[in-house]
Amino acid sequence: MTVKRALLLLMLFALAAPLCAQGPGTQADSKWIWITSGFSMAIASAGCGLAQAKAVAAAAEAMGRNPGAAAAIRFALVLGLVLIESLALYTLVIIFAKVVA
Repeated sequence: MTVKRALLLLMLFALAAPLCAQGPGTQADSKWIWITSGFSMAIASAGCGLAQAKAVAAAAEAMGRNPGAAAAIRFALVLGLVLIESLALYTLVIIFAKVVA
């Protein structure tokens, strides 16, 4: 790790607490919760969609090249898709916890 990168990380960690400090909540702040929740779910869904598309394409190509290993590839594909989809579900749970609180 270079010295520049280490100093950048140190600055980020040092500034993170004051930047993320939350003052007393007002009614105007509650609209931002809905907007940021929508953006975070959109980003998570887009990332999951791209990852799932890439995983299915790679699995289809692998099964086309080696049909004998189709069962193992299919198992790895399903396991990977479950883990990818869990990202969107965790994001949804976090959003609901933030909106309700």
